[in-house]
Amino acid sequence: MKTIQVDVAVIGSGTAGMTAHRAARMQDKRVLMIESGPYGTTCARVGCMPSKLLIAAAEAAHAVAAAPAFGVHPGPVRIDGRQVMARVRSERDRFVGFVLDGVNAIPEEEKLRGHARFIGPGKLQVDDHTIVEAASVVIATGSTPIVPPEWQAAGERVITSDAVFEWTDLPSSVAVVGSGVIGLELGQALARLGVRVTLFARGNKVAQLTDPLVLREADAVLARELDIRFMTKVAHMAKTPDGSGILLTSRDDAGVEKTEQFEYVLAAIGRAPNVDKIGLETAQIELDRHGIPLHDRHTMQCGKSAIFIAGDADNELPLLPEAADEGRIAGDNAAHFPNVKPGLRRTPLTIAFTEPQIATLGATYQQLCVSHAGRFAVGAVSFGNQGRSRVMLQNQGLLRVYAEFGSKRFLGAELIGPRAEHLGHLLAWACQAQLTVPVMLEMPFYHPVIEEGVRTALRELALHLEKDPEHAPGCADCTPGP
Repeated sequence: MKTIQVDVAVIGSGTAGMTAHRAARMQDKRVLMIESGPYGTTCARVGCMPSKLLIAAAEAAHAVAAAPAFGVHPGPVRIDGRQVMARVRSERDRFVGFVLDGVNAIPEEEKLRGHARFIGPGKLQVDDHTIVEAASVVIATGSTPIVPPEWQAAGERVITSDAVFEWTDLPSSVAVVGSGVIGLELGQALARLGVRVTLFARGNKVAQLTDPLVLREADAVLARELDIRFMTKVAHMAKTPDGSGILLTSRDDAGVEKTEQFEYVLAAIGRAPNVDKIGLETAQIELDRHGIPLHDRHTMQCGKSAIFIAGDADNELPLLPEAADEGRIAGDNAAHFPNVKPGLRRTPLTIAFTEPQIATLGATYQQLCVSHAGRFAVGAVSFGNQGRSRVMLQNQGLLRVYAEFGSKRFLGAELIGPRAEHLGHLLAWACQAQLTVPVMLEMPFYHPVIEEGVRTALRELALHLEKDPEHAPGCADCTPGP
């Protein structure tokens, strides 16, 4: 077994790992990136990009189906599942290729294949062939979709999102378990492509929403198109006698059970950080009750140690922009250790590419109920009769915006509505710039555009900011304004 000495060892070559490697290398440090699986990020292989390819196909099918409402009557629609999935896989491979080009550009002496585990605070063993002694270490091991053992026992037709993008054809039916971003995006896309889809949700939450009024609107809007069973748990799964599908028994909040057959069951109940098999017990760092290293989110440092963590491994926000930022901060601080300093953490922005889209940015309603004791101003607009939305026949959804009394600073927003990805960016930039609501209202607004809805919500917010904050609604009131 050979021994290698480096300044910075990075465990993982995903978005966070590659960014950490690049940040440390820019400081002229000896850096080693260790990877046990295939190169290529979660985003490119099984996440952002292939899911958006499937969603794009679904949007094309939906546009044809919606055309008669405009007086446009196309011929019979035929969805070729093999062609749909062939494009998804082909373009997915193209995006993965771009990532692999970046990996291939890294000198061979800065890459090591194998599974790394700590055998001491600054010492790693990689398989049975190499000991790596590092002045500092970045943990960027990513995450894995969760599938409970009792579901796995039902056979190979219980899958995760990773398997969806390996299909060569569309299935006839899929049960989606989980109403987070992944479950909603894939569930709606498959339904629009002609697959019989039922989505099971343990509660009434969808995606990343916390505002009860936006959540109520989202539940109603999404259920108009998608078969969503809220307040329903999976009681049992079993392989069909011939092995061609899964028998799923669900139980609603009234205790009523129902058994249905699906070709596949898609487990979309979350992702678990890959930190359980890397020897953290020998790293001499403190872990939380889930086994995740306790760390400073502004420096990504684990306690006062020379170990840093970034990306999905820290179990905070499993999003590519967050992983990239955290990787940069972790890599830079690992290179400068012990001179650690806070890095730039951007305004949180999360988008679900459903239809309508869902976005949250800045401080969420739930966070403000804690940080501001429920005393913050709220403005709202419904997209139900908003001009441009109605023109496009996409007039559904709700936007709620939040601001601080006194300073009038814009704090955040939650919404479901048309083009929410663009509205989310616009408002996230305003939030990061710490703009006040009056200043935001001085910005240009064109006509007719979706952004006029933002102006309507901000105008209502401005009116509420002029009122007595003592009479502002608490969290339990949940009304559009004071």
